[in-house]
Amino acid sequence: MPRKVVIIGAGIAGLSAGCYAQMNGYDSEIFELHDIPGGLCTAWERKGYVIDGCIHYLFGSGEGQPFNQMWQELGAVQSREMIDHDELMRVIDGDGRTFVAYCDPDRLEAHLHELSPADAPLSSAFAAGVRQFQRFDMSVLQSKPRRIMTPADWAHFLGAVLPYTGAMARWGRLSAARFANRFHDPLLRAGWKLVFGWENIPLMVGMFLLAYLANRNAAFPAGGSLAFAGAIARRYEALGGKIHYKADVERILVEGNKAVGLRLYDDSIHMADAVISAADGRDTLFSMLGEEYLGPGLKRLYNGSLPLHSQVQVSWGVARDMSAEPHWATYLLEKPELIGGLERTALGVKHYAFDPSLAPEGKAVVEVMLESTYDYWQRIYGRRLYDTEQRQVCDQVTEHLERIYPGIRNQIEVSDVVTPLSYERYTGNWLGSTCGWLLTDRTMVKMIAGLPKKLRALQNFYMAGQWVEPGGSVPVVALSGRNAIQLLCHDDRQPFVATTA
Repeated sequence: MPRKVVIIGAGIAGLSAGCYAQMNGYDSEIFELHDIPGGLCTAWERKGYVIDGCIHYLFGSGEGQPFNQMWQELGAVQSREMIDHDELMRVIDGDGRTFVAYCDPDRLEAHLHELSPADAPLSSAFAAGVRQFQRFDMSVLQSKPRRIMTPADWAHFLGAVLPYTGAMARWGRLSAARFANRFHDPLLRAGWKLVFGWENIPLMVGMFLLAYLANRNAAFPAGGSLAFAGAIARRYEALGGKIHYKADVERILVEGNKAVGLRLYDDSIHMADAVISAADGRDTLFSMLGEEYLGPGLKRLYNGSLPLHSQVQVSWGVARDMSAEPHWATYLLEKPELIGGLERTALGVKHYAFDPSLAPEGKAVVEVMLESTYDYWQRIYGRRLYDTEQRQVCDQVTEHLERIYPGIRNQIEVSDVVTPLSYERYTGNWLGSTCGWLLTDRTMVKMIAGLPKKLRALQNFYMAGQWVEPGGSVPVVALSGRNAIQLLCHDDRQPFVATTA
C-alpha cells in the first residue's frame, strides 16, 4: 500500500509537492483554506477584467532554459503562450527624461552611456555583470536539498557556481540603493533604486532578472497567474491527487515524536504517514504545532530578525487601448506625497494590455503597487475608516494616473484596492507578506542556503514554500515543493523520480 502524505496549502509549493508526491508513488491529498488553487499566485475578475496579483515574469519560460524542465514536469507551460518584453521598466522624471531598463545588456549599456557619459564605467560594469549571468543556471542554487547531496551532486554544484563566485561576491552583497548612490546623474541615482522592486534588494538579483529577460527565459505566461496555477492543479489531479477546498487546518497531529495527520476546523481527522506544510510559516510553527518544536533560531526569525514585505495593490479596468504605452513605468513625483501611511517619491504604473485575455477587446487592466505596512491597516480594520482609507488611496493614485494619461479618469470602469490584510485573509500569510522574508543584501546568504525544511524533534514532517526559501518567487517555491518530496524519498530510502508523462 502506498504511503499516505497530507499537504497543507494548494499554493504553488503545495501543488508542486503534490505533483512530485504522486510521481513518486505516494498517495497524497492537499487541504486548501480557499475555494481555488494558487495561494498568492492568483488573479480575480471584476466586471470582465482579470486583475493579476502575482506573476510579473516567470523564470523558466524558455524551452531548454533553467527552470523550464520543472515547469514541464508540473504541466504549467505546455501549449501556453509566453509573452516576452524588450524592457523591464522605465523611470521617468518630471521633465520627461527617461531611463529605460532594457533587457539586452548591449542596448542597456549604450542607452546609459548616452544618458550620462560621466557614469559610463559604472554602467559598463553593470552591463558586464548581466552578460556574465546570462550564462549562469540560477536553479542550481536551490535544485536539491543540501543535506541529501551526493559527492557527484556537490561536484556538479561547485562546477556550476565556482566560475561566478567573484561576480556573486561583488554584486550579491551590494544593494541597489548603494549602487545607485555611486552615480552622478540624478535620474540614474533615483532610477536604480526603483527598477528591481525595493532599494535594498541585492544588485545581483536585478542582474539575474535582466539576464533571464534577455535570454527570453522570464516571460509573462498568457492568461496570468490563476490560469498558470490552475494548470498545475489539473496536472496534480491527473496524477491521481485530490484537493480539498475550504478545508482549513487547525492542528498537525503528533504521536510521540512523529507527525501523523491533520485535524481541520470542522473537527475531521485525516491520518497520514507524512505531513508537508506549504502554508504560512508562522501559522504552521506557532499554531498548528503550538511552538512545541521550535528551536531558538526559528523563534528569532519570527520575532523580527528578518525583514518582511507588505504592499497595497491598486488596480483599474479602463476602457482605453494601452497597447502603445510602455507596459511598466515609474514616475518620479515632483514632491513627496503621503499615500497609505507612507511618504511616496515615485509611483510605478503597469498595464497588462500585452495579454488581451485579461480584459475586453480594446481595454486594459492598470495597476500600481505600493509598499506598505501591516500595522497601518490593522489599526483601522473593522471600522468605517478602513474602507474610507482604501478609497482615499485609490483617489490619490487616480489623480496621478490622470496626469500621466489625460482623460483616463473618465474611462475607468472598475477599481480595486488590496491591502496587506486582504492578502492575510485570502492566503493566511503572516502580516500579509507577499514573498515571505524580504530578499535584501543582508538576507542574500540565507536565500542561497535556505531555512530548515525539517524540525529536529519531529519526524515525518516537512515544510515548503516562501517561508523556508527567503525571497519567495514562483519558481523558487515550486522547487521548494519538489525538494520536500526529494527529502521524503531520501528518508524512505527510495529514488526520487520526476516525469512529464
